[in-house]
Amino acid sequence: MAAGAAVPGLFFAFAAMVLLIFASVSAPTWERISFLNVPQGGSVTHFGVFGYTGSDTHVGWYFPGTLGDSRINDHLFHNLTISLILIPIAAGVSGLAVLFGLCGASYHRVGTVLMTLLSALAFLVTLVAWVLEMVLFGIARDHIHMVVASFQIVSPSDTTFLSPFLLQCHP
Repeated sequence: MAAGAAVPGLFFAFAAMVLLIFASVSAPTWERISFLNVPQGGSVTHFGVFGYTGSDTHVGWYFPGTLGDSRINDHLFHNLTISLILIPIAAGVSGLAVLFGLCGASYHRVGTVLMTLLSALAFLVTLVAWVLEMVLFGIARDHIHMVVASFQIVSPSDTTFLSPFLLQCHP
């Protein structure tokens, strides 16, 4: 028996998944989406989940030599950049929640139960990722402020912040 009441929860899980995908494809993959923008010498360095402007796309990265020193490029900050992989993981779990929500809305109520459980898991993963992201880029922002006078924290922090709340908007 299909569960028509699953449609609002399905919509919110889909919205959270889209926001998390946008945050996942941040710089260096898509320069228009970034967590921290630092102008220096006529160019802007964009920092994202898998690196920064001009770096290869990979999990875990160090800050560029002109902005980072031994304090910000130690193992603690490198591990924090590795923890940013939680954002794409949360997007994947949200995608599974959407898939089960579609099954629940069109076929059987068990899909809605699984959607709710996966949404709760995605909520926890996203919340942890958001806290670690804010710690990493907050400390980096303060440290880079000593080196470069102007910088900007931009919207993916907001998308990562909004996603957990969308995941918990089930009727």
